[in-house]
Amino acid sequence: MSDLERRYLRLLRAYPADYRRSRGAEIVGTYLDLAGQGQRWPSPADAADLLRGGLRQRLRAAGAADLIPGVRLAALFAFPAATAVAGTWATAETAAPTVDWVAFGPFATVGVACWIAWLLAATVAAVAPVRWARVAVGLALAVTVAVVPVGAIADLPRPPLFVLLPQMVLGLLALALPPDGGWWLRLPPLAVAAAAVAATAHELGDWSYRWGDPGTALTTSAPAVLVVAMLVAVALVLGGDRRGLWSMLLLIAPVGLLALRPLDFLTGKVLGWNPQDSVTFAVTAGWVVALNLTVLWLALAAGRKRAYRPTIALPAPHTCPTCGGTGR
Repeated sequence: MSDLERRYLRLLRAYPADYRRSRGAEIVGTYLDLAGQGQRWPSPADAADLLRGGLRQRLRAAGAADLIPGVRLAALFAFPAATAVAGTWATAETAAPTVDWVAFGPFATVGVACWIAWLLAATVAAVAPVRWARVAVGLALAVTVAVVPVGAIADLPRPPLFVLLPQMVLGLLALALPPDGGWWLRLPPLAVAAAAVAATAHELGDWSYRWGDPGTALTTSAPAVLVVAMLVAVALVLGGDRRGLWSMLLLIAPVGLLALRPLDFLTGKVLGWNPQDSVTFAVTAGWVVALNLTVLWLALAAGRKRAYRPTIALPAPHTCPTCGGTGR
Protein backbone atom coordinates (compact mmCIF):
# COMPACT_ATOMS: atom_id res chain seq x y z
CA MET A 1 0.00 0.00 0.00
CA SER A 2 1.42 3.38 -1.02
CA ASP A 3 1.65 6.39 1.28
CA LEU A 4 -0.93 8.22 -0.84
CA GLU A 5 -3.44 5.37 -0.54
CA ARG A 6 -2.88 5.17 3.20
CA ARG A 7 -3.53 8.90 3.55
CA TYR A 8 -6.71 8.69 1.50
CA LEU A 9 -7.89 5.84 3.74
CA ARG A 10 -7.32 8.04 6.79
CA LEU A 11 -9.46 10.76 5.26
CA LEU A 12 -12.09 8.14 4.47
CA ARG A 13 -12.71 7.75 8.20
CA ALA A 14 -14.93 10.80 7.87
CA TYR A 15 -17.53 8.43 6.40
CA PRO A 16 -19.68 6.06 8.50
CA ALA A 17 -18.23 2.57 8.94
CA ASP A 18 -20.97 0.83 6.89
CA TYR A 19 -20.43 3.23 4.02
CA ARG A 20 -16.66 2.69 4.14
CA ARG A 21 -17.12 -1.07 3.94
CA SER A 22 -19.43 -0.90 0.93
CA ARG A 23 -17.92 2.00 -1.05
CA GLY A 24 -14.54 2.74 0.50
CA ALA A 25 -12.40 0.82 -1.99
CA GLU A 26 -14.25 2.38 -4.92
CA ILE A 27 -13.84 5.94 -3.58
CA VAL A 28 -10.13 5.57 -2.81
CA GLY A 29 -9.53 3.87 -6.14
CA THR A 30 -11.12 6.79 -7.99
CA TYR A 31 -8.91 9.32 -6.23
CA LEU A 32 -5.81 7.21 -6.87
CA ASP A 33 -6.67 6.97 -10.58
CA LEU A 34 -6.89 10.77 -10.77
CA ALA A 35 -3.72 11.41 -8.77
CA GLY A 36 -0.68 12.85 -10.51
CA GLN A 37 2.53 10.99 -11.15
CA GLY A 38 4.61 10.80 -7.96
CA GLN A 39 1.90 12.43 -5.83
CA ARG A 40 2.33 11.55 -2.15
CA TRP A 41 -0.32 13.65 -0.41
CA PRO A 42 -4.02 14.20 -1.19
CA SER A 43 -4.64 17.64 -2.67
CA PRO A 44 -6.46 20.18 -0.45
CA ALA A 45 -9.45 20.00 -2.81
CA ASP A 46 -9.59 16.19 -2.53
CA ALA A 47 -9.29 16.34 1.27
CA ALA A 48 -12.08 18.92 1.52
CA ASP A 49 -14.23 16.88 -0.85
CA LEU A 50 -13.79 13.72 1.22
CA LEU A 51 -14.54 15.52 4.48
CA ARG A 52 -17.66 17.14 3.01
CA GLY A 53 -18.84 13.83 1.64
CA GLY A 54 -18.24 12.08 4.95
CA LEU A 55 -20.17 14.73 6.85
CA ARG A 56 -23.02 14.50 4.36
CA GLN A 57 -23.23 10.70 4.72
CA ARG A 58 -23.08 10.86 8.51
CA LEU A 59 -25.92 13.39 8.56
CA ARG A 60 -27.94 11.22 6.19
CA ALA A 61 -27.35 8.20 8.44
CA ALA A 62 -28.52 10.27 11.41
CA GLY A 63 -31.71 11.30 9.62
CA ALA A 64 -30.50 14.90 9.24
CA ALA A 65 -29.84 15.10 5.52
CA ASP A 66 -31.51 18.52 5.46
CA LEU A 67 -29.12 20.01 8.01
CA ILE A 68 -26.51 21.31 5.54
CA PRO A 69 -29.16 22.92 3.29
CA GLY A 70 -30.64 24.34 6.50
CA VAL A 71 -27.27 25.85 7.44
CA ARG A 72 -27.08 27.50 4.01
CA LEU A 73 -30.59 28.86 4.42
CA ALA A 74 -29.67 30.20 7.88
CA ALA A 75 -26.66 31.92 6.28
CA LEU A 76 -29.05 33.80 3.99
CA PHE A 77 -30.71 35.24 7.12
CA ALA A 78 -27.51 35.72 9.12
CA PHE A 79 -25.62 37.75 6.51
CA PRO A 80 -28.28 40.49 6.08
CA ALA A 81 -28.74 40.58 9.87
CA ALA A 82 -24.99 41.12 10.29
CA THR A 83 -24.88 43.88 7.68
CA ALA A 84 -27.93 45.58 9.26
CA VAL A 85 -26.13 45.63 12.62
CA ALA A 86 -23.00 46.94 10.88
CA GLY A 87 -24.95 49.71 9.17
CA THR A 88 -26.52 50.74 12.46
CA TRP A 89 -23.28 50.90 14.42
CA ALA A 90 -21.17 52.38 11.62
CA THR A 91 -23.57 55.32 11.62
CA ALA A 92 -23.52 55.48 15.41
CA GLU A 93 -19.72 55.65 15.35
CA THR A 94 -19.76 58.80 13.20
CA ALA A 95 -22.34 60.51 15.41
CA ALA A 96 -20.13 60.59 18.49
CA PRO A 97 -19.86 63.98 20.19
CA THR A 98 -16.43 65.60 20.23
CA VAL A 99 -15.01 64.41 23.54
CA ASP A 100 -11.58 63.35 24.79
CA TRP A 101 -12.08 59.59 24.39
CA VAL A 102 -12.97 59.60 20.68
CA ALA A 103 -10.73 56.94 19.10
CA PHE A 104 -10.20 58.00 15.49
CA GLY A 105 -11.20 61.51 14.51
CA PRO A 106 -14.99 61.50 14.18
CA PHE A 107 -15.35 57.83 15.18
CA ALA A 108 -16.29 56.73 18.68
CA THR A 109 -14.39 53.42 18.92
CA VAL A 110 -12.06 51.11 17.05
CA GLY A 111 -15.17 49.10 16.25
CA VAL A 112 -15.66 51.25 13.16
CA ALA A 113 -13.08 49.02 11.43
CA CYS A 114 -15.24 45.90 11.72
CA TRP A 115 -18.44 47.72 10.73
CA ILE A 116 -16.77 49.06 7.59
CA ALA A 117 -15.46 45.55 6.86
CA TRP A 118 -19.02 44.17 7.01
CA LEU A 119 -20.34 46.90 4.74
CA LEU A 120 -17.57 46.09 2.26
CA ALA A 121 -18.51 42.40 2.48
CA ALA A 122 -22.10 43.30 1.59
CA THR A 123 -20.82 45.23 -1.42
CA VAL A 124 -18.60 42.35 -2.54
CA ALA A 125 -21.52 39.91 -2.21
CA ALA A 126 -23.63 42.10 -4.49
CA VAL A 127 -21.10 42.35 -7.33
CA ALA A 128 -18.73 39.36 -7.08
CA PRO A 129 -19.03 35.54 -7.12
CA VAL A 130 -20.00 33.74 -3.92
CA ARG A 131 -16.46 32.51 -3.26
CA TRP A 132 -15.29 36.13 -2.99
CA ALA A 133 -18.27 36.96 -0.80
CA ARG A 134 -17.20 34.19 1.58
CA VAL A 135 -13.67 35.56 1.65
CA ALA A 136 -15.03 39.04 2.42
CA VAL A 137 -17.23 37.64 5.19
CA GLY A 138 -14.26 35.75 6.64
CA LEU A 139 -12.15 38.92 6.67
CA ALA A 140 -14.97 40.91 8.29
CA LEU A 141 -15.34 38.19 10.93
CA ALA A 142 -11.58 38.25 11.59
CA VAL A 143 -11.62 42.05 12.01
CA THR A 144 -14.58 41.78 14.40
CA VAL A 145 -12.70 39.28 16.57
CA ALA A 146 -9.51 41.37 16.42
CA VAL A 147 -11.28 44.48 17.75
CA VAL A 148 -11.29 43.00 21.27
CA PRO A 149 -7.52 42.40 21.71
CA VAL A 150 -6.60 45.54 19.73
CA GLY A 151 -8.76 47.67 21.99
CA ALA A 152 -7.20 46.10 25.09
CA ILE A 153 -3.58 46.30 23.89
CA ALA A 154 -3.80 49.84 22.52
CA ASP A 155 -6.03 51.02 25.39
CA LEU A 156 -8.65 52.29 22.95
CA PRO A 157 -12.43 52.25 23.41
CA ARG A 158 -14.26 49.45 21.64
CA PRO A 159 -17.90 48.38 21.24
CA PRO A 160 -19.38 46.42 24.16
CA LEU A 161 -19.04 42.64 23.98
CA PHE A 162 -22.81 42.23 23.78
CA VAL A 163 -22.56 44.16 20.50
CA LEU A 164 -19.60 42.20 19.11
CA LEU A 165 -20.56 38.68 20.24
CA PRO A 166 -23.76 38.32 18.19
CA GLN A 167 -21.92 39.78 15.21
CA MET A 168 -19.31 37.02 15.49
CA VAL A 169 -21.98 34.28 15.63
CA LEU A 170 -23.86 35.79 12.68
CA GLY A 171 -20.55 35.92 10.79
CA LEU A 172 -19.87 32.24 11.43
CA LEU A 173 -23.25 31.34 9.97
CA ALA A 174 -22.78 33.72 7.05
CA LEU A 175 -19.66 31.76 5.99
CA ALA A 176 -22.02 28.99 4.85
CA LEU A 177 -23.54 31.05 2.03
CA PRO A 178 -24.92 28.76 -0.70
CA PRO A 179 -22.59 28.32 -3.68
CA ASP A 180 -25.11 29.57 -6.21
CA GLY A 181 -27.82 32.21 -6.14
CA GLY A 182 -29.32 34.94 -8.25
CA TRP A 183 -29.36 38.65 -7.62
CA TRP A 184 -32.35 38.27 -5.30
CA LEU A 185 -30.02 36.41 -2.90
CA ARG A 186 -26.99 38.67 -3.47
CA LEU A 187 -28.55 42.09 -3.01
CA PRO A 188 -30.38 41.80 0.37
CA PRO A 189 -27.24 42.24 2.57
CA LEU A 190 -26.33 45.51 0.83
CA ALA A 191 -29.93 46.73 0.65
CA VAL A 192 -30.53 46.00 4.34
CA ALA A 193 -27.26 47.71 5.32
CA ALA A 194 -28.18 50.83 3.32
CA ALA A 195 -31.61 50.91 4.96
CA ALA A 196 -30.02 50.57 8.41
CA VAL A 197 -27.61 53.43 7.70
CA ALA A 198 -30.45 55.69 6.52
CA ALA A 199 -32.76 54.83 9.42
CA THR A 200 -30.04 55.24 12.04
CA ALA A 201 -28.84 58.54 10.60
CA HIS A 202 -32.40 59.85 10.71
CA GLU A 203 -33.04 58.81 14.31
CA LEU A 204 -29.63 59.00 15.94
CA GLY A 205 -28.87 62.70 16.39
CA ASP A 206 -25.84 63.02 18.67
CA TRP A 207 -26.21 59.58 20.24
CA SER A 208 -23.39 57.01 20.16
CA TYR A 209 -22.17 53.92 21.98
CA ARG A 210 -21.56 55.91 25.15
CA TRP A 211 -24.86 57.80 25.10
CA GLY A 212 -28.26 56.23 25.73
CA ASP A 213 -29.00 52.50 25.49
CA PRO A 214 -26.67 50.81 22.99
CA GLY A 215 -28.74 47.60 23.09
CA THR A 216 -31.89 49.12 21.62
CA ALA A 217 -31.14 48.56 17.92
CA LEU A 218 -29.91 45.02 18.52
CA THR A 219 -32.96 44.13 20.62
CA THR A 220 -35.35 45.30 17.92
CA SER A 221 -33.49 43.44 15.16
CA ALA A 222 -33.64 40.11 17.02
CA PRO A 223 -37.40 39.47 16.66
CA ALA A 224 -37.25 40.63 13.02
CA VAL A 225 -34.71 37.92 12.17
CA LEU A 226 -36.74 35.30 14.05
CA VAL A 227 -40.06 36.27 12.48
CA VAL A 228 -38.69 36.08 8.93
CA ALA A 229 -37.01 32.73 9.67
CA MET A 230 -40.21 31.34 11.17
CA LEU A 231 -42.31 32.43 8.18
CA VAL A 232 -39.88 30.81 5.76
CA ALA A 233 -39.70 27.68 7.94
CA VAL A 234 -43.50 27.31 8.01
CA ALA A 235 -43.75 27.83 4.25
CA LEU A 236 -41.05 25.22 3.57
CA VAL A 237 -42.41 22.67 6.03
CA LEU A 238 -45.89 22.96 4.53
CA GLY A 239 -44.25 22.09 1.22
CA GLY A 240 -42.51 19.07 2.75
CA ASP A 241 -39.08 20.77 3.02
CA ARG A 242 -37.38 20.58 6.42
CA ARG A 243 -34.59 23.07 5.66
CA GLY A 244 -36.61 25.84 7.27
CA LEU A 245 -36.81 23.99 10.58
CA TRP A 246 -33.04 23.52 10.72
CA SER A 247 -32.42 27.17 9.82
CA MET A 248 -34.74 28.31 12.59
CA LEU A 249 -33.03 26.05 15.13
CA LEU A 250 -29.60 27.33 14.05
CA LEU A 251 -30.72 30.93 14.53
CA ILE A 252 -31.68 30.48 18.20
CA ALA A 253 -28.20 31.46 19.43
CA PRO A 254 -27.69 34.58 17.27
CA VAL A 255 -31.21 35.82 17.94
CA GLY A 256 -30.74 35.24 21.67
CA LEU A 257 -27.39 37.02 21.63
CA LEU A 258 -28.89 39.96 19.74
CA ALA A 259 -31.34 40.23 22.63
CA LEU A 260 -28.59 39.74 25.22
CA ARG A 261 -29.29 43.03 27.01
CA PRO A 262 -32.87 42.23 28.13
CA LEU A 263 -32.00 38.57 28.71
CA ASP A 264 -29.17 39.72 30.97
CA PHE A 265 -31.67 41.55 33.16
CA LEU A 266 -33.78 38.36 33.27
CA THR A 267 -30.76 36.29 34.36
CA GLY A 268 -29.87 38.83 37.02
CA LYS A 269 -33.41 38.81 38.37
CA VAL A 270 -33.63 35.01 38.51
CA LEU A 271 -30.20 34.53 40.11
CA GLY A 272 -30.28 37.66 42.23
CA TRP A 273 -27.18 39.02 40.53
CA ASN A 274 -26.39 42.51 39.34
CA PRO A 275 -27.48 43.01 35.68
CA GLN A 276 -24.87 44.41 33.27
CA ASP A 277 -22.13 42.78 35.33
CA SER A 278 -19.55 40.91 33.22
CA VAL A 279 -20.26 37.62 35.04
CA THR A 280 -24.00 37.98 34.47
CA PHE A 281 -23.41 38.72 30.79
CA ALA A 282 -21.16 35.66 30.48
CA VAL A 283 -23.72 33.39 32.17
CA THR A 284 -26.51 34.74 29.96
CA ALA A 285 -24.50 34.21 26.77
CA GLY A 286 -23.57 30.73 28.02
CA TRP A 287 -27.13 29.56 28.61
CA VAL A 288 -28.27 31.00 25.26
CA VAL A 289 -25.59 29.00 23.41
CA ALA A 290 -26.23 25.91 25.58
CA LEU A 291 -29.95 26.12 24.80
CA ASN A 292 -29.22 26.25 21.07
CA LEU A 293 -26.84 23.27 21.25
CA THR A 294 -29.35 21.28 23.32
CA VAL A 295 -32.18 21.92 20.88
CA LEU A 296 -29.96 20.92 17.94
CA TRP A 297 -28.89 17.75 19.76
CA LEU A 298 -32.52 16.82 20.47
CA ALA A 299 -33.43 17.43 16.83
CA LEU A 300 -30.54 15.25 15.66
CA ALA A 301 -31.52 12.53 18.14
CA ALA A 302 -35.11 12.62 16.89
CA GLY A 303 -33.89 12.39 13.29
CA ARG A 304 -31.64 9.47 14.14
CA LYS A 305 -34.56 7.65 15.77
CA ARG A 306 -36.71 8.26 12.70
CA ALA A 307 -33.94 7.07 10.40
CA TYR A 308 -33.57 3.80 12.30
CA ARG A 309 -36.11 1.32 10.96
CA PRO A 310 -35.41 -2.15 12.35
CA THR A 311 -36.41 -4.87 9.93
CA ILE A 312 -38.30 -7.90 11.18
CA ALA A 313 -37.05 -11.09 9.59
CA LEU A 314 -39.88 -13.29 8.36
CA PRO A 315 -39.54 -17.05 8.77
CA ALA A 316 -38.28 -18.84 5.68
CA PRO A 317 -41.10 -20.41 3.69
CA HIS A 318 -41.43 -24.22 3.83
CA THR A 319 -41.44 -25.92 0.44
CA CYS A 320 -43.42 -29.10 0.02
CA PRO A 321 -41.20 -31.74 -1.63
CA THR A 322 -44.22 -33.29 -3.45
CA CYS A 323 -46.18 -30.35 -4.87
CA GLY A 324 -43.65 -27.57 -4.55
CA GLY A 325 -46.10 -25.39 -2.60
CA THR A 326 -44.94 -23.07 0.15
CA GLY A 327 -46.34 -22.44 3.58
CA ARG A 328 -45.44 -20.48 6.69
